[in-house]
Amino acid sequence: MPFVLLLLVALAVGSLVTVLAAHYPHTAGVSQPSDRAAQRIGHTIAEHRGLRRLLRSRLDPATATGLALSLALVVILVAGLVMAALTYLIRSSSLLADVDRNIGQWGVDHRTDWSTEALELVTLLGDTRVVIGLALIVGIVEYLRRPSYWIAPFLFVVIAGQVFLTGTLKELIDRVRPEFNPVAATLNPSFPSGHSAAAAAFFGAVALLMSRGRTPAQRSIIVGAAAAVAAGVACSRVMLGVHWFSDVVAGVLFGWAWFAACSIAFGGRMLRFGAAAEEAARVAEEDLHRPAGPRPERTSSGG
Repeated sequence: MPFVLLLLVALAVGSLVTVLAAHYPHTAGVSQPSDRAAQRIGHTIAEHRGLRRLLRSRLDPATATGLALSLALVVILVAGLVMAALTYLIRSSSLLADVDRNIGQWGVDHRTDWSTEALELVTLLGDTRVVIGLALIVGIVEYLRRPSYWIAPFLFVVIAGQVFLTGTLKELIDRVRPEFNPVAATLNPSFPSGHSAAAAAFFGAVALLMSRGRTPAQRSIIVGAAAAVAAGVACSRVMLGVHWFSDVVAGVLFGWAWFAACSIAFGGRMLRFGAAAEEAARVAEEDLHRPAGPRPERTSSGG
């Protein structure tokens, strides 16, 4: 029964994300969202005197992107502290604590040998060692399909950053694991779920790599599948009794947040560190030297 619930949740989440992705506006021949966003930033810089001075005196694309990534790290750490505050509320509120406990108890009460074995297989998709192995395979396959020297650095930043930040948050928050499963007592602190964060961040990165050069319909399915895997891993952690429900929710959200930060730094499907900042700088410089009139956005060939 727990494994059936996992399948239903994963299917529901994956289907919802697929539908949302399919309804995202796609226009043939127009640059991708990350490229268009960078172009708008460039136009904004060119229109403001203070920002123009900043552009001429200090704006270096790599430095700007590095600063953006550093700020993203700070934002994520702040988000971690917010999650810690929410955890305190959950632990201090009997109603919210009952939700955690009741969901975990349901998984224990309805587990069977076969469902436990199936859950353990699913949960491996969030194990760091498995993620690293899959990253090597995906990296090679995607490099052969659409070569880019930035594939390996991108995957490394996504995985290593997530492991470091999640581990840091666990130690800072130091939430006690559930007592449903004796194995939980031998593991590190509970909040947020490392497996859930790893699955959300890594499979989000896989979806980004695999979506390069695909049609909008194909990209929607790939993104939905990545979301379904993240949801499945999160469910497995709760149903196995090694995490509270709130742990996995925070883990998935944190993993997606970290993936988003990395994606921004690498320019989305442009997949080059500093690409977004370079595009903004290019557009701003062109605007500064263009006579007054309309400022068309240049399309990008990146896919």
